[in-house]
Amino acid sequence: MATEPAAGLLVDHGRPSAGCVGDIAYLLHQRFTYDYGAPVHNLRHRLVVVPRDFHGGQRRVDHGLTVSGSPAMASAFSDEFDNLVINVRAAEVTETISFESWARVRSNEPGGVTTLPPAFIGDGRFLAPTSLTRAEGILGEVAADLAPASLSPAGLEVAERACTWAHDSLTYAYDVTGVRTSAAEAVAGGRGVCQDFAHIMITLCRAAGLPARYVSGHLVGEGGSHAWVEVMVPDAAGSGQTVAVAFDPTHDRRAGPRYVTVAIGRDYLDVAPTSGTFEGCGPGVLTASKRLVATEA
Repeated sequence: MATEPAAGLLVDHGRPSAGCVGDIAYLLHQRFTYDYGAPVHNLRHRLVVVPRDFHGGQRRVDHGLTVSGSPAMASAFSDEFDNLVINVRAAEVTETISFESWARVRSNEPGGVTTLPPAFIGDGRFLAPTSLTRAEGILGEVAADLAPASLSPAGLEVAERACTWAHDSLTYAYDVTGVRTSAAEAVAGGRGVCQDFAHIMITLCRAAGLPARYVSGHLVGEGGSHAWVEVMVPDAAGSGQTVAVAFDPTHDRRAGPRYVTVAIGRDYLDVAPTSGTFEGCGPGVLTASKRLVATEA
């Protein structure tokens, strides 16, 4: 695990891929700034903001990260889901610290379908409930109605119905739910954001026996980050492979080429874009910005 000084951190120009006919190329630029009213110490920060190396037809061409405002050290590693995680450490932050990342990605997958090894359809990580995706209350009843006698070949039908139910269960609203709001709590409150829609759909799918995973990323044309769901079903073409099919319950539709994947996990807590701890008075005030633009492939 390489560790470098903060200036010019973690720049990777490796393995640029030749463009293909039909490629869509994107430049993703993000900045996260934390301002503190008093000095804080022993800051440990975790960033999951750089798109995965590969995800279906999407591939990362290159990327970089810089830290400014306070002296810091950073290291990068791949987690158990093959997401790129960057850890930043600072002994002291007197007033502010900023994380600025950029990445170039190319995608030639218009259908939101990722091919996986056959074993993924039985991956227990995406079948078991988490603290945010327990089928409590009405969710258990709905999942029982959705579940067919056999998931194959009805898996996509279950996913489509779960997507629509999740979409209809909430009114989109900011500042009502938080990062630790469960699917059942969001349904009870009737309002939430994209991560809540995703958690509800995941809850229904898993309770119905359909493996599903949380996807963190960006939707072209929207200002903030976005979340959606991938369900795993046998390839209908009879290849013997498993495919992960992407659904966006916030908009009640399949995800497609305008979606840029950053990370996958069991739920939001696995892939939170920015999180961490420090010693001192707080909390810090976060300011974030993002720019996602199409570039020439």
